[in-house]
Amino acid sequence: MKSLKFNIFEAKGADQKPGKGKILIAEPFLQGPYFGRSLVFLTEHGKEGAVGFVLNKPSELYIDEIIEDLYSFRGELFIGGPVQSDTLHFIHTLGDEIPGSVKVTENIYWGGDFEVIKKMINEDKLDRKSIKFFVGYSGWSPGQLESEIAEKSWIVSSIPDETIMSYKIDNIWKETMESLGDVYKTWSNFPQNPSFN
Repeated sequence: MKSLKFNIFEAKGADQKPGKGKILIAEPFLQGPYFGRSLVFLTEHGKEGAVGFVLNKPSELYIDEIIEDLYSFRGELFIGGPVQSDTLHFIHTLGDEIPGSVKVTENIYWGGDFEVIKKMINEDKLDRKSIKFFVGYSGWSPGQLESEIAEKSWIVSSIPDETIMSYKIDNIWKETMESLGDVYKTWSNFPQNPSFN
């Protein structure tokens, strides 16, 4: 029997460290409604833990359906994660236009004054290209995310800001996994349920 020089279940090369602005890509066998085939955008990472938002789990709601005094806004509401699912969060590209927002990447900011956001929407000065809304978030206590990465639950990578803000998410997990090359291309084709073959 010939010994292979690679292991199909052991990926190499995507060994970036987690950090603010990085992406967590769920490995193909990670199950569950929140994290199965998910991409998580990290907005905070440090000694107190990590916070992020799942980019590819849309709900069936729009933000104007849950905020009473918000006029029509056709941006989908995403499920950011299992923590505090009764809270609203947002990322945007508006920078200092939104007081209190935190810079995460070159172009993407997290949070800020929601009253300013509402005013901009109601005055038709903001569209979905500039903002994404989430209910709940994904959170990790100190060291927890690093343990999950060591257990091969997540691949740490980076993607363009435009992809993070995009609403074209149907194949984003597969496309992001394939972009890493080699074994990851094989991983991207694994069935969601391993018992299906």
